[in-house]
Amino acid sequence: MALESAGFLVPSLGRVIVTRPEREAQAWAEALQARGVPCETLPLIEIAALTEQLALVQAWQEVPEHLAVMFVSANAVRFFMAARPEGFRISTCRAWSTGPGTRAALLAAGWPEDLIDSPGEDAAQFDSEALWALVAHRVHDAVAACPNRCSVLIVRGADAQGHLAGRDWLALQLESAGLQVLQTVAYVRQAPALTPAQQSLARQAMDDGSAWLFSSSEAAQHLLQACPDLPLAQARALATHPRIAQRLLQSGWGRVDLVPAGVDAQAQSIKSLS
Repeated sequence: MALESAGFLVPSLGRVIVTRPEREAQAWAEALQARGVPCETLPLIEIAALTEQLALVQAWQEVPEHLAVMFVSANAVRFFMAARPEGFRISTCRAWSTGPGTRAALLAAGWPEDLIDSPGEDAAQFDSEALWALVAHRVHDAVAACPNRCSVLIVRGADAQGHLAGRDWLALQLESAGLQVLQTVAYVRQAPALTPAQQSLARQAMDDGSAWLFSSSEAAQHLLQACPDLPLAQARALATHPRIAQRLLQSGWGRVDLVPAGVDAQAQSIKSLS
């Protein structure tokens, strides 16, 4: 699905600019390149550890009491699990994720596979709605069995000012179902300082047939903060979710194509674009 501003001229699709945080960007670019998609990385979200870990340590003490811990990203898993007390055994609490990358991070960190709920690799979308469709029955059963004691912990990032990153949609569904929702910050998401070479790449990639791949509208905001004079009306973007696509168009991007979130389907979709 392509969304275009009036008058946008479509150049032949060249390389894909992967904008995920550095750790994920390199792995994602390599995966796309292995599937025949030329890529270059330009990380537009910087991930940093919290300077104070006490809240994470305290959050771990309450994990056995929760129905589930919901992780918004692989980084949420990485930083939360790094604060896991020595010898702590996960035996009943479930882990929720919205996609395969976060699920893989949970498995790598040692969360028991039979206690993980996540949309399958072939899911149409990896988001809170897809996760809710998967866990809603478990939530309703838990609330019916123990209406005053059910809680879910959401582990997420915050921006440099401490504001929580991400949507509250799932939290609202959980609260409406009768659960107590707690949230903890595991890491900081901030705008990177782009080098002169990266700024040059950004300007060049506006009109040379490159397609900017965004799995977060926050990355696009950081790009404009670093390079506020970019000619977005000439540029092409790929968005992994309709909400991201809409925000990119509202920001002035010339053409935005929706692509699947999973790497196999995404590579096929990109290669099919004109």
